[in-house]
Amino acid sequence: MTRETLAACIRRLPPTGPVSDALAQALPHGRTVRAAWYKTQREHWLGCLGDYDGPGARGRTTWGGRSAEYVYNHIQCAPMLLWLAEAAGVPMLLLFTAADAALGAGATGAQQCAALRRVIPWCWVQEALQARFPGINDKAE
Repeated sequence: MTRETLAACIRRLPPTGPVSDALAQALPHGRTVRAAWYKTQREHWLGCLGDYDGPGARGRTTWGGRSAEYVYNHIQCAPMLLWLAEAAGVPMLLLFTAADAALGAGATGAQQCAALRRVIPWCWVQEALQARFPGINDKAE
């Protein structure tokens, strides 16, 4: 799936979800708490995907041509990943298991997301999106 196809799906998903919202509230916010630039995880995703070919909020090296799977596997915000799985329609039991895994994984976003992705890999999110939006491009890059 391309990033563009993922963004098109995300635009059609609900902006929030109870499981991902609960995870966001439960996670420690690090040493400094500052207001996020986004109000919902959907907005977070669309902002990230919309600026993916540029430096983004973190001044990254430009990575043109990366797939949706690549993006999913490099996100370091557990509520962002969990929201996508939740909104796509991944089963509730997996969502709760993934949230628990993220909460028990450590203090960094990388640790939390790695734990979450062990429970909900990209292929399951993609499958849920394809089931929800049958006409989407299912090309796995």
